[in-house]
Amino acid sequence: MSYTLFIAGDSTAALKGASEKPMTGWGEYLQGFFQPSIRVDNRAINGRSTRSFLAEGRLADIERDYRAGDYLFIQFGHNDGKAEDPGRYADPKLEYRQNLKQFIASARERGGTPVLLTSVSRRRFLEDGTLDPYAVGEYPSAMREVASETETPLLDIYAASQQLYQSLGAKASKRLFMHLPEQAHPNYPSGITDDTHFSDEGARLIARLVAEAIRHSAELSALNQHLKGEIT
Repeated sequence: MSYTLFIAGDSTAALKGASEKPMTGWGEYLQGFFQPSIRVDNRAINGRSTRSFLAEGRLADIERDYRAGDYLFIQFGHNDGKAEDPGRYADPKLEYRQNLKQFIASARERGGTPVLLTSVSRRRFLEDGTLDPYAVGEYPSAMREVASETETPLLDIYAASQQLYQSLGAKASKRLFMHLPEQAHPNYPSGITDDTHFSDEGARLIARLVAEAIRHSAELSALNQHLKGEIT
């Protein structure tokens, strides 16, 4: 029996076009950790928040293809915090939580399994060498609370990614992100310094964190069986 794992999210997970490379979304690498019995369908889109994803009918598009037994991975937060943009902003104490519950209900009503993933962390080191615990504001903690309230499986990728960056340190962790000098790549002739979006290496390592989190989730034992034997 085979199932589909849908990803609903933003640019940190989304498939990147040729003009954006070497920028890479972690969702591009997730398929490689699964056996053929799981098909990853990455519906994450650059720039979206829970509000805009819903308003544009993107969850409705997933619903048309969703089948009993499928999975819906839900990761937002980066764009929900853009208070200057009413088309995307979702208050972490109110609308963000309600929107997440709409995603959760959608999967459950169709006989599937919703999975919440806390926002992957931005690379934001403080002067003391530690990572900013609010690198994505209050959105990771809000999602943890929704997971608890709704008894939804949670993969705490925010915590896992912060641990990864901290283990590498401020300098070495740059290679996981879009840090390119002038003329290093034809897509970015003026260079780029971006601590939100991933390089190819960074996307691969974040996808590995997601796979490892699945492997250690008691609530996702059924999905765990579809992982390849070794996570590398």
